[in-house]
This record gives sequence, structure tokens and C-alpha cells, in this order.
Amino acid sequence: MQARVILVGGFLGAGKTSLLFEAANKLTVNGKRVGLITNDQAPELVDTTFLERTSGAVKEVSGSCFCCNYDGFTDAILHLIKKQQAEIIIAEPVGSCTDLSATILQPLKAHFGKEFAVSPLTVLVDPKRLSDVLNEENSGLHPSAVYIICKQIEEADIIAISKIDLLTPEEAEDLRIRTAKKWPNTTVLTLSSRTREGLDEWLKEVTSRDEAGTNLAEVDYDIYAEGEAVLGWLNVTFELKGTSVNWNSFAKDLLGALSQRFDDLNAAVGHVKLIIEAGDDFEDFVIGNLTGKKESLSIRGNVKNANNSQVTLSKGKMTLNARVQMEPEKLEKIVLEEVANACRTDINSKILALKCLSPGRPNPTYRYNYVVK
Repeated sequence: MQARVILVGGFLGAGKTSLLFEAANKLTVNGKRVGLITNDQAPELVDTTFLERTSGAVKEVSGSCFCCNYDGFTDAILHLIKKQQAEIIIAEPVGSCTDLSATILQPLKAHFGKEFAVSPLTVLVDPKRLSDVLNEENSGLHPSAVYIICKQIEEADIIAISKIDLLTPEEAEDLRIRTAKKWPNTTVLTLSSRTREGLDEWLKEVTSRDEAGTNLAEVDYDIYAEGEAVLGWLNVTFELKGTSVNWNSFAKDLLGALSQRFDDLNAAVGHVKLIIEAGDDFEDFVIGNLTGKKESLSIRGNVKNANNSQVTLSKGKMTLNARVQMEPEKLEKIVLEEVANACRTDINSKILALKCLSPGRPNPTYRYNYVVK
């Protein structure tokens, strides 16, 4: 029986990691062996730390996108199949990446058609960003970043509208209809990772269909490169120690302060994610997300004690990833200032790893101009 590879693309903040988490847990409960692959321009990734808490095996491909490190991506797939006996591999490319049909799906079909089945390309879309695209608005994003979102949707086999728990049923259905009308050659689904609504339908589609990469987008790489370069990109990990710290409140307050700084500067947020692992063995965690203005802030998980009640602990490890429309040096300065403000005199912080950059021009290993049958 062939292993199956499922690619879930979509812009920053669309909810890809949450979908992978819920999908992996659902498939595992159903008796499947699952492997997950994360991807980023730099190491120290919140997504990897979070997904390692599922029952699936996790591999990270960092330093560039899948398309620019195709061999690293396929090595990760083969490792999960051969070493972890994974039957289903779900991979999440960098959120600012597009042209996946030409640079990933067609090469996979050409090179590994006998080794594993390739599922339809899913592109997950935040409903607010999707509405803005349909209304020809930009959510404050640079036009070249919006171009990336449009090209991601254009090449999708499946458009999955995420976070429908934030919409009324009528709003969700209206958005689905408008999307299907705009892109008539694509399957359009709605789902919520938070409530799991639509999860089973999406899993049925991607685990039973083999028509992968049926759409090729015409991508202008000059605009694509500019769309990535306008974003500052920060990955940082801290060791945190205090006398008695409520890490749940710490995470919420820190994200709130960062959101306020970015809002004041009118700097569009791709996403800001953090995960704090606490306790002697870092067994508990809290994860926070910011995907736009302050109202998009969300917290999940909880640092609890043995009695399942909120507790203060002295030791924590925090990984923070930020993708914001500003110069990387400015982004680094703001994040470090707000972490220092959040720690005040109560918490000692030590940087364990830090990488701040602006993504370079994409240079894919392969780029097919036709659909491989």
C-alpha cells in the first residue's frame, strides 16, 4: 500500500498548523500512522514544537521553502515513511510560499509516482483575507503580498475556508458560494479546527482523491520575491525564570503589547506565534497567536498543576515567531523591548537562539510548466 502525501498551503495566519494538529490526532485515533513536516526560513519554529505534542512523528525543513529545498523535503518524506512507517504525511510549507503546483506537486508525481500517492493541493484561507481578496481590498498588506495570496488560491485543487466558527452559518455559506463562483475549477470547503466542523469532509477529500496539482498559476517571480521581502521574519527562543509566574497571563499580555505596537505603527501582521513550555520537564504549554489586528489574538492550552487548576510556575521556555510588514531590524527591536517589558524585574530572560531576516528571492529546484499525469 502506498503512503500518501498531503500538502496544505496558505498564507501566514490561515490556521495551517492547527489543521495539521487536529488532522493528525483524528487520523491516529482511526488507526493511521501519521507523519508531519513543517517548514520555515529559519529554525526555532513554534509549529514544530507544538506539533511534536501530537502522536505523529514530526520533521522540520528549515532554511528555505520546500520548493527551494526540494531534496530536503523529499528526504523528510522518505524518512517518515521508512523510519517511522508513516502511512499519511501532511506537510505545511512556508506561509509566504506559492507556485507549489509547479515546484512541488509536479516533481513529486514525476519522481515518486510509484513510491507514494500525492493528494490534491489544499490551500487554507482565512475568511477575512479571502473576503478582502474577493472585494479587491488588501487588509493593510503590501500589494505584492496580496499577490501571493491570490496566486496561492489560483493554484489550489481544494480551497478550504478556515475559522468558520468566527462566522454565522449564513456568512460562511455566502463566502463559499462567492469563492466557488470566482474559482469554478476548484473544490471549495469550509472548516474550523477549533470546533472540528468540516474536518471529516476535508480528510475524506484528501485521503481518497489522487488528482494533485491540476492547476498551474502564472507567477511573476519579481512580484513574488517582493511580496516575501516586505515581511520582517523573526524566530527567537528564550529561557525564562521567575519566582512565581502565571505563564497563561504572561503569554496573553505579551501578545497584547506586541499587537498594540504593530497597530500603532499600522504594520500589517502576517502572524505572531508563541509557545511557552513550563514545569520541570516542560510538560505543560500555552500557545498564543496573533494573525492581524488585536482582536485576532487567541490563546489555547493552559499551564496547570496536578489538580487541573491554573498554577504559577517558576521556569519556562518560550519560542516566538513573528512575521510582520516592517524591516527585520525594527521587528527584532520591538519584540525584544516588549519581552523585556513583560518580564519586568520579576522574570530573568536569556536568549537561547535568535534569527531575524527578510526572505531572499525564491529559486525553486524544479519548476514544471505542465501538469504531470
